Amino acid sequence: MLVVNRFRVEQGDATSFAEDLANAHALLAAKPGYVAGTVGRNLDDPALWVLETRWANVGSYRRALSAYDVKLGAVPLLSRALDEPSAYEVIGDDGAAGLNEARPRELG
Repeated sequence: MLVVNRFRVEQGDATSFAEDLANAHALLAAKPGYVAGTVGRNLDDPALWVLETRWANVGSYRRALSAYDVKLGAVPLLSRALDEPSAYEVIGDDGAAGLNEARPRELG
């Protein structure tokens, strides 16, 4: 699964935000089920930042968010994300077949 968290950051806060975002990313990256992730900044609007992470499954992501160190060190920053859906299913080689079915997901 893919998680995209976007943030709008005032220009004067960019340096401290970048450090906080890198720390939050490191905390998430240390959790079981983390596959990969990146931090980025929009080319056209430098006030927009993104944290993109990939997880083995939705259960791994949810458990990572529930971890004590993540609750203390990452969740406060993640709560600043733009209010929009952030979790996505990754489309495989089979295209959209069976994608986003109305059914409970496996926690893995």
